[in-house]
Amino acid sequence: MEWRRPRPPRGIDPRLTDAVVAVALFVMLVLSFGATPGAAQRPADIWAWLLALLLTAPYAVHRRYPWAALAVALTALLAFSLLHYAAFPGVSVFVLLFGLALHGSRRDSLVAFGATLAAFVVALEAQPAGVVTPSDVVSNLLATAVAWLAGDNLRQRRLRWAAMEERTRLLEREREDRARAAVAAERLRIARELHDIVAHSMSVVAVQAGVGRHVIDTDVAAAGQALAVIETTSRDALVDLRRMLGVLRRGDEAAATRPMPGLADIPALVAETRAAGLGVTLESSGTVADVPAGVNLAAYRVVQESLTNVIKHGGPVAHVRIACDENGIEVDVTDDGRPEEHLPSTRGGGSGHGLIGMRERVELYGGRFEAGPRPGGGYRVQALLPYAGGSS
Repeated sequence: MEWRRPRPPRGIDPRLTDAVVAVALFVMLVLSFGATPGAAQRPADIWAWLLALLLTAPYAVHRRYPWAALAVALTALLAFSLLHYAAFPGVSVFVLLFGLALHGSRRDSLVAFGATLAAFVVALEAQPAGVVTPSDVVSNLLATAVAWLAGDNLRQRRLRWAAMEERTRLLEREREDRARAAVAAERLRIARELHDIVAHSMSVVAVQAGVGRHVIDTDVAAAGQALAVIETTSRDALVDLRRMLGVLRRGDEAAATRPMPGLADIPALVAETRAAGLGVTLESSGTVADVPAGVNLAAYRVVQESLTNVIKHGGPVAHVRIACDENGIEVDVTDDGRPEEHLPSTRGGGSGHGLIGMRERVELYGGRFEAGPRPGGGYRVQALLPYAGGSS
């Protein structure tokens, strides 16, 4: 039979504690040897001391060798009684049963309880006539039951406390995991916003700076127009960055920010991109009154990032098509590719974060996203954003 026992509590080494208890039990039993023996009882001798050692020492090893400890103690109890020694050795057996019930499983401790009861019945019956009274029998049996109940009750309480502590640790770990996930999601959202703001504006600035550098000696008016676009775009980017920093410093509810962009702002975005030197056609169909805010922002960001990519890698003309119906929004942005003789741009410096951000935004709302080269040249970005695909 396998003896199952819970993990010992942290703190003082339990082996040391058990050894101290065993020594205390031995001293108590030896001190009782000084009592005057009754009729037909033997005074203590060297064998009594040996049996006292066998009765008390098992407690020191009852956690590691429970069945051996019980067998040795009960055998010593029976021998002590059969030899009719005057001292009563029951206390050490009660304490051992308490320890077995405390540190073992209920099933195993019940077996130990039954064996202890049987041993006491035999030991009491073996005493000389007139030594044991009926009250002695009842008190010994009650003491045995109390020892087992006390140990089992304390074990159950320890198990409940251990279970509560484990649940507390699990809940704390879950809270920490949720907090880390929330922080990661917020960092990802902020990264997408910053990328959308900075990448588009800096692409426009880079293109216009390149245009201005090429025409500054031959067309001062065109160079001035390029500088005006750079100024406007830079100011808008600074406003957006200040808004994002305000959100980070004070929280979303406390930050005084302008409304997040949406479908209604796409014509202004197209006009800004045209001013940067990229030809853009815009075609829209369908009107929906109540577009969820998250879907509205996602559609705008897809168009913004797609135009940014055309400025950096494609062109010279981008075609934007937006179709709305009662189910969702479809965004389609294409370009015909950049001829090799076209003006220099920032082509070749991308990191791929834009496509990743667009895909994450679309998939967040249960949509479908596709992007890739067109067979005849150029690039195409398609996104379908359903209204009921995710939370807004």
